[in-house]
Amino acid sequence: MAAKGPIEHVVLIVKENHAFDNYFGTFPGANGMALPHSPNPPAQDPDHRHGAWLTRKQTAARLQFTEQDIPAYFAYARQFTLCDNYFTDVAGPSTPNHLMLIAADSPVIENPPGYRRGTGGPVFQLPSLPANLVKANLTWRNYGGYAFSFIAGLGKQNQTTSDQFVRDAGAGTLPTVSWVYAPHDASEHPPDPQDRGKPLAGNVTHGMQWTVAQVNAIVKGGLWPKVGIFITWDDWGGWFDHVDPPNVESWQGNGQHPAWNGTQFRYGSRVGCLALSPFARSGYVSKALHSHVSLLKFCCAQFGVAAWNDRLRKADDM
Repeated sequence: MAAKGPIEHVVLIVKENHAFDNYFGTFPGANGMALPHSPNPPAQDPDHRHGAWLTRKQTAARLQFTEQDIPAYFAYARQFTLCDNYFTDVAGPSTPNHLMLIAADSPVIENPPGYRRGTGGPVFQLPSLPANLVKANLTWRNYGGYAFSFIAGLGKQNQTTSDQFVRDAGAGTLPTVSWVYAPHDASEHPPDPQDRGKPLAGNVTHGMQWTVAQVNAIVKGGLWPKVGIFITWDDWGGWFDHVDPPNVESWQGNGQHPAWNGTQFRYGSRVGCLALSPFARSGYVSKALHSHVSLLKFCCAQFGVAAWNDRLRKADDM
């Protein structure tokens, strides 16, 4: 099935662990709050599990980066579209939000065992965008993501390394939808204890430069006239954001984390989302309610894929 519009390729670049105010709180025209400046890289990885999210107003790290730290992201926001009312889909860490970015669903609210390796964790029976793209005779690829292995039928299918993306993009051979994840030291994830001795780990400028290289490869490969690129951050990272997310779903864990039953599951905190494309509005700050699921809805709308759950049916399509 051909694309319904001029966009033939969608690229979802998923970075790590930064709330909206932590990155874009000083961007002109955005709903942001100025906070003290963070060292780069941060001194430590703030707690960003669900329990920490529930106490975020008292315990979240109240620091931020500025344009000097991430100049290309500010330049993209000025040239294209920045969404300042874009929320994570789970009030917790990476894995549930990664699942939402693939399947518009997550049976977990925390990272499962083995999640960093993509092995040893649970396997869920979930409909997903990759599976529905295949049904529509469309293509997809996973560049460096781990959460696909937690979805039955996906596993390591169409999986390759992060560094393969610049080669494929530069050759003009991208699939219909690409999920792109940076290697750890370029992911922008604040340093973990095991990162001691790795000076680039958690450095947001270094992570931004990696992202720019991916965008530049798309342009080099001649795909710019027919691409939609979205750059977002998977979870809040334990950083303070002054906007409270709407509470649209509560956690009912079927035995998982029973102490959290009834607490807010969706949405989680705001994160940035940049939309880059010849068709993106220039210098625009979108105030519409978006979330990670909106990116899947965009793909569904663009490529004629039917929504498979209520989250998708209700989501804005960017």
